[in-house]
Amino acid sequence: MRNKTKLVSVILFSIMLFSCIKTEKIVVLSPDGKIQVGFGINDSSAIYYTVGFEDSVIIENSIMGFQFEGNQEMGKNLEIVSVSEMAVNQTWNPVYGERSEIEDNYNATTIRLKEKNSNGREFDITFRVYNEGVVFNYTFLPLAENEKLHIQKELTEFNFGGNFNCWASERAQSEIHKIQVNSISKPVERPLVVEAGNCTVALGEAKLVDFARMKFISGEKENSLVATLEGDATVKLPYTSPWRTIMIGKSEGELLSNNFFYENLNDECAIKNVEWIKPGKVIREVTLTTQGGLACVDFAAENGLQYVEFDAGWYGPENDESSDATTITVDPKRSPGPLDLQRVIDYAETKGIGIIVYVNRRALEKQIDEILPLYKSWGIKGVKYGFVQVGSQEWTTWMHEAVKKAAENELIVDIHDEYRPTGFSRTYPNLLTQEGIRGDEESPSNEHTLNTLFTRMLAGAGDNTNCYYAPRVTEKMGGHVSQLAKAVMIYSPWQFLYWYDRPEGSPGKKGGAGDSDGFIKNHPELEFYKLLPTVWDETKVQEGKTGEFATIARRSGNEWFLGSLTSNQSRNCSVDFSFLETGANYTATVYSFDPDYESSTKVKIEELPVSSDKTIDFEIGANSGLAIHLKKD
Repeated sequence: MRNKTKLVSVILFSIMLFSCIKTEKIVVLSPDGKIQVGFGINDSSAIYYTVGFEDSVIIENSIMGFQFEGNQEMGKNLEIVSVSEMAVNQTWNPVYGERSEIEDNYNATTIRLKEKNSNGREFDITFRVYNEGVVFNYTFLPLAENEKLHIQKELTEFNFGGNFNCWASERAQSEIHKIQVNSISKPVERPLVVEAGNCTVALGEAKLVDFARMKFISGEKENSLVATLEGDATVKLPYTSPWRTIMIGKSEGELLSNNFFYENLNDECAIKNVEWIKPGKVIREVTLTTQGGLACVDFAAENGLQYVEFDAGWYGPENDESSDATTITVDPKRSPGPLDLQRVIDYAETKGIGIIVYVNRRALEKQIDEILPLYKSWGIKGVKYGFVQVGSQEWTTWMHEAVKKAAENELIVDIHDEYRPTGFSRTYPNLLTQEGIRGDEESPSNEHTLNTLFTRMLAGAGDNTNCYYAPRVTEKMGGHVSQLAKAVMIYSPWQFLYWYDRPEGSPGKKGGAGDSDGFIKNHPELEFYKLLPTVWDETKVQEGKTGEFATIARRSGNEWFLGSLTSNQSRNCSVDFSFLETGANYTATVYSFDPDYESSTKVKIEELPVSSDKTIDFEIGANSGLAIHLKKD
């Protein structure tokens, strides 16, 4: 990691930020001066903050604080004890990611406050103001040794200047709907993207490791959202809460370009040797048989994949408490077997292919300390944690400890179902990916995928469980070119490409996931998947509008891959190739949908010469896509 860090004084202004505020307050500016954060104590002795962007107020006077056991509130009858400031400007290099270098540039202010009562409890509020947005957290300080604090409720408000549109989902894997702030009657997921007048805002949280998950719900005030915790939290003091985050951009595309935001708010990598952490492409073995496993290994080796995953049922019924994840005992309702998993693991090793296994939370919770070292001894490379419990402080803590335990055994992790990331993969990069996404298992339309891209994907990698040959691809999901494009656009270091698809050599109609009874064909466009990386040196969000269209280009070494999607309207996609190296010539292999093409997938492939001074228009039909591979001549 390369750091360039300056610790310098940040100018603090004790001035009036906006004319509607009568009391003086502390103001902190972003490095470029476009974002302003104000903090003060109002006439009711409550602490509040405000956020401005350029010449507009984005977050109006918003109360801060928590409610403790006994209905005591932190955030009232306070005085400022001290203020400390610093500025940070550094860059760092992730183990893997959507970019090879990340800028971490912000101004920070920490305000120490004290309760004006006989208790005299002190606590800190820290603000960081980036060019990309605002974050703050709370640090609770002890009054006595080994003191604990029981938190019942969070009071933090996000008060907007209007009843703005936002993109909300009640669950991490539910549909995402465009609604107004005042219509949020149930807690909704984070990030929550709000169209806030002259900018787009994303509310969220970062560095959630051992606290209750936060969501958002409409407050008692008009145009207001309030943080709501999923249950109580008991913390040992001193304790610093997760970050409350407010990303700010001129557009949803700018927010997506800045999705390194959450990584910057987490601790540096805690794993000394990361050589064993290897991203890659995955085929899911859907038959749970030795024959199917060997066929998948051969297919992976021949087609540029790195992993084969055995899913639910390999050690018995996943929801049966008696199923033993130390055994290979195939669930007869999923497969007739037989499965010699060790034979498949050993064979895969000779081909340079890794084996991943799924384990449901029921077995994980009982057997995690036993199965992780066992799987390492078998030669397994990673584990997919399934149907994990999320939300409460207890299960949030358990989940992140489970990732640490996997790291101790050099096992990579994919967390499935309702877990959404908050940047922990920076600290423990063996957490390669996670769901918390309405992926191909749910047969999402392109419209939904484009909602996902500009909301869920602000938070981190998303295992979208891509499939290619299942009937749902053409029936509901925008066709095969859309699948190629999604593999570029929906970032995941472990990229599942064949979720319901089986290669030749697997058993035929003898069971399998997702009603998959056909085989992967030798279509020429699969070369795109074969060449596709899963981690990147550079990412460019060229254009996009939530739910309507997007184009993203990504670079790995000297090669670029581009994906574009449309929703319910056809459009002209004008690709500006200025991101290419100046003066160099490239060959663009273009994959597009052609209803008259002789291939059963209707994927037309053509080659075009391109360079950085070219812009080419492509017509993309409704609910379709475009994929391009650019190679330097």
